[in-house]
Amino acid sequence: MASKQKSNRSRTPQSAEFLKFISENWADAPRSEVPQWEVAQYAAKRRAALAKKFKGKVLVIEAGGMKTRSNDTEYRYRPHTAFHYLTGWGTATVPDSVLVIDATSGNTQSTLFFRPTAGRDSDEFFANPMIGEFWVGSRPNLSEVQAQLGLATKDLAKLPKALKKLGKYLTLSDAKLAEAVSSMRFVKDEFEIAEMRKAVAVTISGFGDVARALPLATRKPRGERVVETAFFSRARVEGYDLGYETIAASGPNACTLHWTRNDGEVKNGDLILVDAGVELESLYTADVTRTIPVNGKFTEAQRKVYEAVLEAADAAFAIAKPGIKFRDIHNAAMQVIARKVAEFGLIPVTAEEALDPERQHHRRYMVHGTSHHLGLDVHDCAQARRELYQDGILEPGMIFTIEPGLYFHKDDLLVPEELRGIGVRIEDDVLVTETGVENLSGALPRTVAGIEAWYQEQLLGSAG
Repeated sequence: MASKQKSNRSRTPQSAEFLKFISENWADAPRSEVPQWEVAQYAAKRRAALAKKFKGKVLVIEAGGMKTRSNDTEYRYRPHTAFHYLTGWGTATVPDSVLVIDATSGNTQSTLFFRPTAGRDSDEFFANPMIGEFWVGSRPNLSEVQAQLGLATKDLAKLPKALKKLGKYLTLSDAKLAEAVSSMRFVKDEFEIAEMRKAVAVTISGFGDVARALPLATRKPRGERVVETAFFSRARVEGYDLGYETIAASGPNACTLHWTRNDGEVKNGDLILVDAGVELESLYTADVTRTIPVNGKFTEAQRKVYEAVLEAADAAFAIAKPGIKFRDIHNAAMQVIARKVAEFGLIPVTAEEALDPERQHHRRYMVHGTSHHLGLDVHDCAQARRELYQDGILEPGMIFTIEPGLYFHKDDLLVPEELRGIGVRIEDDVLVTETGVENLSGALPRTVAGIEAWYQEQLLGSAG
């Protein structure tokens, strides 16, 4: 029979005299009136809408616990997206919290269960390195959170008894519930749109940091990480974290779509593809890509590829408006990509023939989609049904990306030598309006001339 092994790191005193000494002579934490957060009214409407879809049911939405990185170290905490969407608690969420929505009667009741602050006379306060406030900082009390979120709160310890009393319930493991919460996020409310604007603005500032870091990056063996960390610094200083792992792909690495090793050199004369987004404290994230000449000037070959991608992006922008199918955005970009690779002599058929679903030769050079929804998740609404996603109809308030690309691998023998190793993607975040779309990331230049001028402005700014 295996014995319980004591932690080799534990050095916590347990004597009665110490327990008495550590629990005494602490000043009371100052308490002031806690205002209700702006997001609370929006989260309440979301809960009401979800309860209406599941009349007669009890819904249990878990925030989730800390995730282990290695042994006894954890990743930075982020609550489950559905939990945040329905509570608005964001990065302040106490791990392991649970939202219960009781829609069994006409008067829906929502209760937030979480682990409140423990008294300083408890072992937890000083002896538990996972949740003890001596180790990880103070936790709010029940009344504070209730005031902030406009939501009834109870101690997490009371959850088992409450659930037993309520009887059967649905969790996010139920496909219909997960799908419903995901689909609700297609159309953003006013709060969400404002947060997305902030996330994009900070992300654009991060791209300025990237440009200013490029000269140093060319002098380091793993220059891509100089670029990566420049952006990460902006994300942590003005946001909460990255929305996803930054892609800082220089030269041929740009042809690897999810290049996150970021351990390559950054060479003068190459392009660097940077795909990055800042996640705010509210957990909304941007997702922007720019392909930048390391020395600030495109070569003729680089310009040729870049302007082909830009034309595809512009074609997608041109048709994006309420009433069209989401997949039409991709189709518009693909018509340009097929035509361009045919003009480059890279496919054995015409552009029209390549677009036939049974052929698709052009997709060798762009295998990914052109758009995905964006919001609390970088690939938002991902659990929605396909007919509501790819075949869904654009509505005002939707936010998604437009991101065509061309990728000519260095070992692709079908590609002329001067184009091999060039990878280009241009990605913007767009908001559907009543008449079309607004490019939320439009303040970051997209054209060849615009990028070259912006790059020089960033370097001059850093010199000043």
